Amino acid sequence: MSILLLTGISVKQASAQKVYSCDSKYDADIKVFVVDSKYDADLWVYKVDSQYDVNDDGLWFFCDSKYDAKKKIFFVDSKYDADLLIYFVDSKYDAGWNNANKKYLIY
Repeated sequence: MSILLLTGISVKQASAQKVYSCDSKYDADIKVFVVDSKYDADLWVYKVDSQYDVNDDGLWFFCDSKYDAKKKIFFVDSKYDADLLIYFVDSKYDAGWNNANKKYLIY
């Protein structure tokens, strides 16, 4: 039973989303567009203040260095140029996937 518990903890930690906002789309792993409507988004994102709070889908910590981040993102000006559509939510409890088919982009 303790093995299952430890496995669950590591899976939870693996979902950490530490991101770095790049200045160039060529340096980025993912091109992101912020939509105006929650329901147009693939992922509902809540920006956390500490890297230790990123223990669930949609909780993003913006790193100061690209070397500390798990993913490098670039914010594009058009949703048609984006790999992932996000919407920033006001509560961490609202964060999560609206379109789980895009999960592969983050992990």
